[in-house]
Amino acid sequence: MFGIVRPCRHRLGENLKTQWMAHLCGLCLALRGDHGQFARVVTNYDGLLISVLTEAQAAPGKEWRRTAGPCPLRGMRSASVAQGEGARLAAAVSLVLASAKMRDHMADGDGLLARRPVALAARRVATNWSRAGARTGSAVGFDTAVLVDAVDRQVGIETLAGPGTPLLTVTEPTESATAAAFAHTAVLAGRPGNAAPLAEAGRLFGRLAHLLDAVEDRAADAAAGAWNPLTATGASLAEARRLADDALHGMRLALRDVEFTDAKLAHVLLVHELRNSVDRAFGTASCAHGASHGTAYGNPYAPSGPGGPPPPPEPPRRDRRGLLAGCAVWVGLACTCQMCCGEYHDPWSREQKPGFCQRCDCSDGCDGCDGCCDCCDGCDCCCDGCGCDCSC
Repeated sequence: MFGIVRPCRHRLGENLKTQWMAHLCGLCLALRGDHGQFARVVTNYDGLLISVLTEAQAAPGKEWRRTAGPCPLRGMRSASVAQGEGARLAAAVSLVLASAKMRDHMADGDGLLARRPVALAARRVATNWSRAGARTGSAVGFDTAVLVDAVDRQVGIETLAGPGTPLLTVTEPTESATAAAFAHTAVLAGRPGNAAPLAEAGRLFGRLAHLLDAVEDRAADAAAGAWNPLTATGASLAEARRLADDALHGMRLALRDVEFTDAKLAHVLLVHELRNSVDRAFGTASCAHGASHGTAYGNPYAPSGPGGPPPPPEPPRRDRRGLLAGCAVWVGLACTCQMCCGEYHDPWSREQKPGFCQRCDCSDGCDGCDGCCDCCDGCDCCCDGCGCDCSC
């Protein structure tokens, strides 16, 4: 549920990291404020892009931030967080798509959802999330029916897809859903002229999200006998990569036609970090920062070379929690966002882990980088020094 755009804090730099966290916290608080604590589990990295795009287009002077009170996940410090229609639209989209994803897992009988009592409870949660998302979407002028329709059409398309079916036929419903969400940010920001290019950018983002999910899950789907677009259509990884690269190029072109007030964060996430996501999915990227720490997540216990410290011993079996106890702890961690923003102990193994927002997943060259756009205040998009090919 955490999305395909997972930026590395070492690449973002302090300024853009603070902005990114403001949108992540804003999405989380919008979910809690409108729909209760449990809804916070659908907080995801891709959903906050809606909030980022809305604020990036907003006219100067309009209040899109507020100061949130102390939070345990911020060391009991207050912080500036995103607010308003952008965060609420992000919450609505996240809820509806999370509901659809849960229904998809129920249809496939994945994991615990294969058990009838669990499936019944999950169906109730999915229904509540769908209705809640529709209410919030209506409050900001967005009809979530376009998302529901896309999900319904997806099921039919997957049923009929077979060898030789074009991949773009399979990705079309996702493209339509994300195009509608991206385009509505222009309405919320009072920039109706941006709707068309943002719809195109959203369409291509949806294509990428579907393709990368298929690539990353291909082996697991094959082992579980689950449906996968690449396997079902007989498409090769080379074909998927070609389509992904075309989508990346198309997004850069579409974003150039968008009139932004401040494009830096949106540009970094939708151009640089999205390209890194593609490289990561296809196994063509490595992490210089992670290499110096042993793993892509900067594990300080991993061996750093000959004679390096050994990994910590695995907790004794008797210290591990059972399935149900671990699930209960997981729900508590997720509802408080501790798994996202702080450090936490694994619900089952009790191993201490960094929150998802603290993990480094950067590509070559991020060591010593202060963020790709911090050095180009006079540039409308980004700087050539970071290897950007956006011709700014």
